[in-house]
Amino acid sequence: MRIPVIVLGATGYVGGELLRLLHTHPDFVLAAAVSESRAGECIAEVFPQLAGAYDVTPFAAPREWPQQLDRGAKLALFSAAPHGASASLVAAALDDAASRDLDLHVVDSSADFRYSDTGAYRNVYGAEHGAPQLLANFRCAVPEHVTGVPSAHIGHPGCFATAVLLAAVPLVHAALPAGELFVSGVTGSTGSGRSPQDGTHHPERHSNFYAYKPLGHRHVPEIEALIAHACGARATINFVPHSGPFARGIHVTLQAKLKSASAADDVRQIYSTFYRNAEFVHIVGGMPRLKDVVASNYCHIGIAARDDTVVVVSVIDNLVKGAAGGAVQWMNRLWSLPESSGLLAAAPSWT
Repeated sequence: MRIPVIVLGATGYVGGELLRLLHTHPDFVLAAAVSESRAGECIAEVFPQLAGAYDVTPFAAPREWPQQLDRGAKLALFSAAPHGASASLVAAALDDAASRDLDLHVVDSSADFRYSDTGAYRNVYGAEHGAPQLLANFRCAVPEHVTGVPSAHIGHPGCFATAVLLAAVPLVHAALPAGELFVSGVTGSTGSGRSPQDGTHHPERHSNFYAYKPLGHRHVPEIEALIAHACGARATINFVPHSGPFARGIHVTLQAKLKSASAADDVRQIYSTFYRNAEFVHIVGGMPRLKDVVASNYCHIGIAARDDTVVVVSVIDNLVKGAAGGAVQWMNRLWSLPESSGLLAAAPSWT
């Protein structure tokens, strides 16, 4: 029996990617794609690319779905709702699930469960948390940096954070850096969500390239906190994000001074050992390229070193490994399924 799945905020880019991945998942089956604004419309009307998968399946209104599930049933709940809105939606869903004795795990892709206390959340997002009573039940991490199941529910790190963490944690864990880490990252336009904004509007972004919020991006406190959780040691991140002229993908370049000179092969061996059981992280021989990972759940990492300087390059798909795919990876683990279930499709490359 496959486990029923609810997707909250199902009409955004991350919601659409979740629906795509869930269609071919061997252990999950969609029970409801929830959307207040598009309830009653067919999924294929909003996502024409999913027409073959969801020809006649409509979006469900919030709180319609509990009556569709048997009492005591298992349930996997994904939230792809926006930051600031997700927490209250998850809280209502948990109440509805409890009223029907559902056995439930949640993976949230918003920022609402990335911090363990309300003060940290308020400092970054400038608002009060929508469900502070739930924070103790959530843990934020990328799957590769935690063994086992750390909590009943998961807050997935941001897409930039995922790419930076996968590059930075092995270095900090090995206590190699002599000081701060300097990171430059480039993201595709889908990372800003489905609603058009000045900076993500196609005529502004096409054939263009620019930095934004240098040394002030809101993912930095999240990254530094998660490095400390994963390594037991703090690291200072100097981050300069950029908007790239492509739709999907993240390319991150990390540079650091080391405590002593190290050959690239030695650093590469540290990464290979650290990620030896991580099916979705590949340490490549040269420098990784976006098209080798876009639309897949894989991360490719390349390493260069000269004397006491190291460069680590990490590439992921922001909508898959950085959001929907990472969320499915976590949900697989929460239900004791093979972590790679439904996620082994290779990148199409010639996108």
